[in-house]
Amino acid sequence: MYYIRIPYEKNLGTSAVALDLSKVGVRERLKPQREPHWQRLRAGCFLGFRTSKRGGKGTWIARAYDEDAGKYRVKSLGDFGTLPGNEMFAAAKKEAEALAELVETGGAVRTKIETVADACREYAKSRSEAERRFRRYVYEDPIAKVKLSKLRRRHLKEWRDRLEAKPALVSRRKKGDPILRKRASSTVNRDMTALRAALTKFISPGTPNSEGAWQESLKAIRNADGRRTLYLDLSQRRKLVEKVGSEAVPFVRSLCLLPLGPGAMAQLVAGDFDRRTSELTIGKDKAGKPRRIQLPTEAAKLFAAQVKNKLPTAPLFMRSNGKAWDKDSWKLPISAAVAATELPGAATAYTLRHSTITDLVSAGLPLLTIAQISGTSAEMIERHYGHLASDAAVRALGELGL
Repeated sequence: MYYIRIPYEKNLGTSAVALDLSKVGVRERLKPQREPHWQRLRAGCFLGFRTSKRGGKGTWIARAYDEDAGKYRVKSLGDFGTLPGNEMFAAAKKEAEALAELVETGGAVRTKIETVADACREYAKSRSEAERRFRRYVYEDPIAKVKLSKLRRRHLKEWRDRLEAKPALVSRRKKGDPILRKRASSTVNRDMTALRAALTKFISPGTPNSEGAWQESLKAIRNADGRRTLYLDLSQRRKLVEKVGSEAVPFVRSLCLLPLGPGAMAQLVAGDFDRRTSELTIGKDKAGKPRRIQLPTEAAKLFAAQVKNKLPTAPLFMRSNGKAWDKDSWKLPISAAVAATELPGAATAYTLRHSTITDLVSAGLPLLTIAQISGTSAEMIERHYGHLASDAAVRALGELGL
């Protein structure tokens, strides 16, 4: 056994997606070539097979992506010559998955992932926003106990039906029933995106149009994100901060300075900000280590003022009643400020996040970096803001003219 390194390849070819190496007949029909025939097992984990030019059984290769090194690590697995042809794939797959676990954890032993809940908890270790969604819609749902090996399209179809039927809370009343409304399609999409990302990390998509195609039940609702296209420029955001009530100013201003969602911002505690280094901890990375970002001067001053004389566990942005901000409490002051400044009526706390991310992408900041400081996935940033990155690239190339 040996290890070699090869550069990360974004385009792995059609064989990495469509090839089924578990079938002996498929392997026998493969043509000899220098590059192995790859099958994607899951994100960052591939199993390859290289046919023998001399009529032998062929050899198996595992490949796992090392995010820290920015490269793939490849391991030769041998030919599994002592096993029958129909058992070789299972043995090779097990070795490839073991390599991926070793690479992803830096040699640490990872918790066994058996159920949907296990996958979600592991995925959410470095993603606080996903963890909040899972607590609301996954952990207490029947889907949580379903084993990944038994997961079928019907399980997720039933989960999605329950999610869509669950009304969204508009506000709570001191007296009487809370105000509810039908769950918006855009909200359903975000909840499904988090679950789909967690599952994709640990299991491969099933064969299309089969009961095993679990991913087909989590397809996004089209044209559901109209509100997220609303953009407020810097002058509009300044007006909003000026008109919002004094109690909400620090919280709303923070949403204009950092691309965090309002829920993630509200969950920060005083201990998450280090006044000495101006570093803010926003969740954890894939290795379970705190993810820290360096704040610029203006943001650092705001956060330093908020943590002054507070215990580490106290809300970083605290309301006058000593409680943290939440969806019910930030809606009214922001809505009032929107009306007072005659901004577009659809503007919300989430509009501020969208606007700051838009500015960062337009400024040419790498999408991966934006995803990291936004506490979301690079996939989400690419899907919703990739077109802006293309525009920025065109402008940059245009400046190269002589």
